[in-house]
Amino acid sequence: QVTLVESGGGSVQAGGSLRLSCAASGNSYAFTYIHWAREAPGNDDEGLATIGWGGSTSYRDSVKGRFTISRDNAKDTVYLEMNDLKPEDTGVYYCAADPTYSGLRPNYFGYRGQGTQVTVSS
Repeated sequence: QVTLVESGGGSVQAGGSLRLSCAASGNSYAFTYIHWAREAPGNDDEGLATIGWGGSTSYRDSVKGRFTISRDNAKDTVYLEMNDLKPEDTGVYYCAADPTYSGLRPNYFGYRGQGTQVTVSS
């Protein structure tokens, strides 16, 4: 069993920055890979970034160069640094965990957190 708790969401103006955190607990094998994804009204969930236990990363093209995923294994915490935020980045951001990597495909994500709201105004 894995529990994921997100924090750090909020409201910012376009061009601003936020740092999200995802605290994981439970069977550490189950969160070998941790992803960040977002859901927005009327849209399918989007996988944004993934980080493996060893630090390997993968990003969605639309966030490359703006978002950075990192992890502190000693704290079982993963971060998402988001810069140059745009109104289209608005949504509920959640983290998810899996023991293996199957791509940035939210439909295949295993354990998920409840999410944190990010609102970017123009």
